[in-house]
Amino acid sequence: MKAKHILAAAAVLIGVMVGSAAASAAELGELHAKSAILTTADGQVLYEQNADESLPPASVTKIMTMLLAMEAVDSGAASPDDMVTASAHAAEMGGSQIYLKEGEQMTLDDMLKSIAVASANDAAVAVAEHLGGSEEAFVAQMNARAKELGCTGTTFVNPNGLDTDGEETRTTARDLALISAELLRHEDILNYTSIWMDSIRDGAFGLANTNKMLRVYKGMIGLKTGYTSTAGFCISAVAERDGMRLIAVVLGEPDKESRNTDIAAMLNYGFANYVTVPMLEDGQELEPIPVEMGEKESVRVRLADETPLLMKKAEKEQLTRNIDLEEQVQAPVKEGQKMGELVLLRGKEELARRDIVAAEASPRRGLSAIYRGLLEQLLMKKQAA
Repeated sequence: MKAKHILAAAAVLIGVMVGSAAASAAELGELHAKSAILTTADGQVLYEQNADESLPPASVTKIMTMLLAMEAVDSGAASPDDMVTASAHAAEMGGSQIYLKEGEQMTLDDMLKSIAVASANDAAVAVAEHLGGSEEAFVAQMNARAKELGCTGTTFVNPNGLDTDGEETRTTARDLALISAELLRHEDILNYTSIWMDSIRDGAFGLANTNKMLRVYKGMIGLKTGYTSTAGFCISAVAERDGMRLIAVVLGEPDKESRNTDIAAMLNYGFANYVTVPMLEDGQELEPIPVEMGEKESVRVRLADETPLLMKKAEKEQLTRNIDLEEQVQAPVKEGQKMGELVLLRGKEELARRDIVAAEASPRRGLSAIYRGLLEQLLMKKQAA
C-alpha cells in the first residue's frame, strides 16, 4: 500500500528547461571563435557555434593528459608522490616549459602542477612517458579514452598539443567539453587548475597560471588555455556560482582579448539565464518507512539520483513535487531497493522522475528474535493490565 504526498514548490522556484533549448547566436551574439560551446558539468548544452568543427586545440590537449593522470592516481595505479624522471625527449620540448633536464626527477604532484598552471610541454611528455611507458603508448591511451567518452571528432598525436611535422591533434569544442566534464569528476584537479601562482624546485622556479581569467572572472576555477600559431587562442574554462558549474570552450580565437571576451560572454549568459534547483527542497527530508518482520523496525530512504535540475529563469512557473512512497514493506529489505518515486510536474507536464530507494538494509528477523518480540509484547500487556 502506498501513501501519496503532494508538495507544492515555493513560488520562487522556476520552470525546468525541457529538451535541447540551447541559445542561438541572436541571443548571445556572434563570437570571434571559429568554434564554441557552453555546457553544464553534466553535459546539457546551453550554447553552441560550429561546435563539431574539427580544429587543433593547442595546449587544451593537456586536459586529456591530466585526466589520465588523475584516473591513475584515483585508481591507485599512481601516487602524487611518485618520482617522475625526465627523458632526453621530454627535456627537448619547446614552447611553455619548466626547462626539465635529462634525468631530472620531480614528483608527479609537481609535474601536474606545472602542466595545469604553467602549461609545461616538457612536464606533459615526462608524465606521459611515466604513466604510459612511452609517449606513443600514452597517446594511444588518450585516443582510446576519448572514444570511451563518446568523442567523435578527436585524434591526439601527442600529450601537449604542440604542432608536429605532418601530424596535428584535431578535436572539436563539443569533444573538449566532454573531456573537461570527465576531468571535473576528479575534484582534486581543481587543487591545480585554480592556482594563480606557485613554485617548484623548492621555490627556485616560479609558476604563473596561463589562465588570467582566474583573477578577473567571478567563480573561475580552471581549466586549461592553449595557443599555437596554427590553432590560434583556445581555452576550456570552468566557472561555478551558486552551486552551478559551467564549461565554456572556444577554439581558433584571433587573440587573447577575444578569447577572454567570448568566454565571459558565454558564462555570463549561462549564469544570467539558468539556475540549478535540487530535487528536494532545502531542509526537506524523506520519512523512514516501517519494515514488518525486519531486524530494523524502519529504514531510511534517499533519492537514487540527486542530480539537480537545470532551470531556465525566464520560465517562471510553479513546480509540483509528487512523492509516492510505500506506507510499509515486508522484510527483507536490501539497500538500494526501490521504495517509491518522486515526480516533478509543471502543471500536468512531467519534467523529471526519480526513484526513492532504501538507504540501508533490514534483514528478516530470525525465529528467536520473533519469539523474543512476542514475549516482550506479552509482558508489556501483563504490566499494563
